[in-house]
Amino acid sequence: MHPVKKHLLLAAMTVFMPVLPAQQHHVKVGAECVDEYLPLLKDKRVALLSNQTGMVGQEHVVDLLKRSGVNVVCIFSPEHGFRGSADAGERVGDAVDPKTGIPIKSLYDGKDRKPSRDTMQTLDIVIVDIQDVGLRFYTYYITMVRMMDACAEAGKKMIVFDRPNPNGHYVDGPVLDMKYKSGVGWLPIPVVHGMTLGEIARMTNGEKWLPENRECDLTVITCKNYTHKTLYQLPVPPSPNLPDMKSVYLYPSLCYFEATPVSLGRGTPFPFQVYGHPNMPARSFSFTPRSVPGAKNPPQLDRLCHGVDLRNLPDSVIWENGVDLSYFIDAYNSLNMDDHFFSPMFEKLIGVDYVRKMIKAGNSAQEIKARWKKDVENFKEKRAPYLLYTE
Repeated sequence: MHPVKKHLLLAAMTVFMPVLPAQQHHVKVGAECVDEYLPLLKDKRVALLSNQTGMVGQEHVVDLLKRSGVNVVCIFSPEHGFRGSADAGERVGDAVDPKTGIPIKSLYDGKDRKPSRDTMQTLDIVIVDIQDVGLRFYTYYITMVRMMDACAEAGKKMIVFDRPNPNGHYVDGPVLDMKYKSGVGWLPIPVVHGMTLGEIARMTNGEKWLPENRECDLTVITCKNYTHKTLYQLPVPPSPNLPDMKSVYLYPSLCYFEATPVSLGRGTPFPFQVYGHPNMPARSFSFTPRSVPGAKNPPQLDRLCHGVDLRNLPDSVIWENGVDLSYFIDAYNSLNMDDHFFSPMFEKLIGVDYVRKMIKAGNSAQEIKARWKKDVENFKEKRAPYLLYTE
């Protein structure tokens, strides 16, 4: 039997103890804690860094702030834009929010991706309210950290309306070697860091990760009824190619295909839940990527790809396996392309140079994971003082 098929079959047959407890209480996100933050915003010029995920029930946080009498002078938008519909990496221009008339300034417009000094002088406080998914290569935390630096330079305050991390129940993957720092890896943290944006912001200040040891004047409005073991279902897709929780859970294991010719399902209804290539042999599952909103030119566009369907893999197995390179290794071995399988983007995503070498040498996913285990343990000790929620 093919090793990946065997892996999936065994996973489906095995009964695991649940990694996460059932959610017992309603999680109250930071933006819901109005009484905590409205006094801080009185008579202030406020900017909001957010997107389509900044919802408070059925209302967007920008509408809640305006309704509460807050002087919102500017909206900043991250990757994918304020409405969350742009492709990964697509340049997003400035705009005006049609509902409120507030100007939207893109932080993903191909320039330096942080506000100008002139812009920062038009405001007093920056609010960050955006749903992250807890991965080093997911760019929302990078946008926040750059905004922290802009606030620190300009002497402005930042308030983070915290939200849960849907992958916050574990820490896994190599810690970024800073020689591979890039727009998909900004801080020396593991692939799965297990922190909320509020916790990352606290750690960024505490570890002096901003340039020239700058420190941002920071307040975090915490979530209520949340711990790092809480099973939190995202109410809004955080970006076009993470449409549901299965994709969010598999993302830490499949994103590395972005640095290869292999399709991970962009341009299908199930991105980050499958992988395949036209030349992958002996596979019973196939799919064809198409040009769709959020994936206008996906890898292997309009080509029949043969591969592996992970949609029926139980969530408990995904959590148990953590960062699982067995899928990546399976595709590497099947396509027999050697170094042509990898683009230089691979090291930026995985964060270190030894993983490619170990894959080429024939090491297993378990052997590679063992290599970064100690680094993960050291990181968990380092981050402990900055956690806001029990583990």
